[in-house]
Amino acid sequence: MSRKNKRSLKEKFSLKNSLVKEALSEFLGTFILIALGCGCVGQAVLSRGAHGGPMTVSVGFAMAVTIAVYVSGGVSGGHINPAVSLAMCVTGRLKWTKLPIYILAQFLGAFIGAAAVFGIYYNAFMEYSDGKLEVTGPNATAQIFATYPAPYLSLVNGFADQVMSTAVLLLAIFAIFDTKNNSVPKGLEPIAVGLLIIVLTCSLGMNSGCAMNPARDLGPRLFTAVAGWGMEVFTAGNNWWWVPIVAPLLGGVLGAMTYVIFIEIHHSDPQSGEDKDVHTKYELTNMA
Repeated sequence: MSRKNKRSLKEKFSLKNSLVKEALSEFLGTFILIALGCGCVGQAVLSRGAHGGPMTVSVGFAMAVTIAVYVSGGVSGGHINPAVSLAMCVTGRLKWTKLPIYILAQFLGAFIGAAAVFGIYYNAFMEYSDGKLEVTGPNATAQIFATYPAPYLSLVNGFADQVMSTAVLLLAIFAIFDTKNNSVPKGLEPIAVGLLIIVLTCSLGMNSGCAMNPARDLGPRLFTAVAGWGMEVFTAGNNWWWVPIVAPLLGGVLGAMTYVIFIEIHHSDPQSGEDKDVHTKYELTNMA
């Protein structure tokens, strides 16, 4: 094929509307997140621990986030999370008119990602529990797709858990991408975000799995409701389902605003060599 034909083919199929491009980016990024992340959980659960456990789930989900941000970051920012998109709107980094489109794309990507995991491991699901798709009990598999609270966890405690974990997530993300702070070298930000997910799941994941993402939780939960697990996915855990939706949205805004108020608004551009020396003096990397 000639270069001219290649160019015309690309021009024919390439999108011109930037919002559509961003929506497709968020859809694909969130699909990757769920397909790889929930796939890690599925492998561990369906093999009854033979091919994975808490650590592989923690690291695997974090790397799923990393890959998802690499896939979508250059087009839409790689939010892959309504809590991130809302925080970006509140802090003036994303237009409010784009928020519904971003969230819809994220939920659809999560739903299709869950369907992909179910399809890939369909035979394993059928073998695991003799064809029964259970939400609770020793052969439960619904937790592969969405988060459920530990038996001891109250809704109030779980709500606080999700608010705090998502607040820390957004606070750290704002720090990672803050070029006036000790920002991560360009191109390595997704890796830093992945490491952040690892520490959050290792430190705050015991209560309910550290969802921190309404699309990551509700999209796959909706899939399980229609794929055979039934409406029990919404009533289990004392009607837990709404907590990983509302709490992360609140926590994300709280974390973002905390960073802005405590750190970002106090940045100043050095006007003299003396100011630069003062800034450099207190950087840990220059301490001897």
